Amino acid sequence: MKILRETDTKGEAVFSEKVMLETFLNNKPLFYDEIDYTRMPKVYEKIKDRLKIPKIIHLIGTNGKGTTGRFLATALHNLSYNVGHYTSPHILEFNERIWLKGSCVSTDVLNSAHKELLHLLSKEDADSLSYFEYTTFLAMLIYKEMDYIVLEAGLGGEHDATAVFTKVLTLVTPIDIDHEAFLGSTIKAIATTKLKAVQKHAVIAAQKHKQVYEVAQDLEEEYGISIKGLETYIQEKDRKKIKTITHNNKLVPYLVQNLCLAISALKFLNIEYKVEDFNNAKLYGRLTQVSENILLDVGHNTLAAKAIVDSLKECKYTLVYNSYKDKNYEEILCVLKPIINDVEIINIKDERKVSVKVLQKVLDDMSIKHSHFKHINRSKKYLVFGSFSVAEAFLKVMNG
Repeated sequence: MKILRETDTKGEAVFSEKVMLETFLNNKPLFYDEIDYTRMPKVYEKIKDRLKIPKIIHLIGTNGKGTTGRFLATALHNLSYNVGHYTSPHILEFNERIWLKGSCVSTDVLNSAHKELLHLLSKEDADSLSYFEYTTFLAMLIYKEMDYIVLEAGLGGEHDATAVFTKVLTLVTPIDIDHEAFLGSTIKAIATTKLKAVQKHAVIAAQKHKQVYEVAQDLEEEYGISIKGLETYIQEKDRKKIKTITHNNKLVPYLVQNLCLAISALKFLNIEYKVEDFNNAKLYGRLTQVSENILLDVGHNTLAAKAIVDSLKECKYTLVYNSYKDKNYEEILCVLKPIINDVEIINIKDERKVSVKVLQKVLDDMSIKHSHFKHINRSKKYLVFGSFSVAEAFLKVMNG
């Protein structure tokens, strides 16, 4: 893309203030068939002396990064720390990705940071950075005065854009098969890629695959890092607080697991907390009750589906669903089948989506009734699940 420039009084090329962030990002693809893993470290090396980076708590794993991060960030905020939470992707607007001091960043702050970043970067680097790489640098500028940044990795670990920064702690959520094209086709390969992001200290959530623990032990021995289970930090007094927080906030089981991981981070940092510090800390779109008859979750893999079934096994729902071609949608639907009455396929505007005919055949083979989603029926109980794109499409209909 072309970046507009003008000349200042010193004759130096500067970026035009007319280049607003939304326009700039719209010219960058959100997804890539191949990723240049050398680009982010090279650009960071050029500008790192001009960036002020607060203490970073890094989040890696397959599921639960967003909610774990929001639990932790909310508690730190309520404990009077200046804290930012960087999460992705967003559902309706980009501002959702950059949360600071208790709310999503304003558009004015985003555009101001965008101008500042364009001045820091060469034109070549600004053009070459991916959408996620550029917005990660953008968050760093916005968070420069924070005490802590809760920094969520995108889809990877050691090669993720967020991995270039120095971290005080890494939190590891459950790891499962996902994004095989970039991370590997086995649990061992995926766990190795993710856990190699750990620099010194990590706390790891309970894992369903023993290979994750084996990889963690190998990396501890090879690199001299510390990867401890969250049970190392959670004591009886914490369990009592967790029980109260769970009751007060009506947390489903998988969210309780994420809460425990967030609390283990506070314990690692020697920060005392109160039950009230976690009030209203749930992240929108994670088994969120958006109306009396509608639950919405942006989970998009088998592990997320299993967590939802464990939480909702007493009920049956109309599943509003769609999927990308690279997702294991057949296995996901098989997992969800016990809580499904029928499926309504919602249209999403994404070239990566699976063919409707393919999805219909899978549902026919599984003897699951299906139709096209057209409108919301107040007499039905809905579970909206599949991806951020599914959530976005549904909410646009709901909010009409």
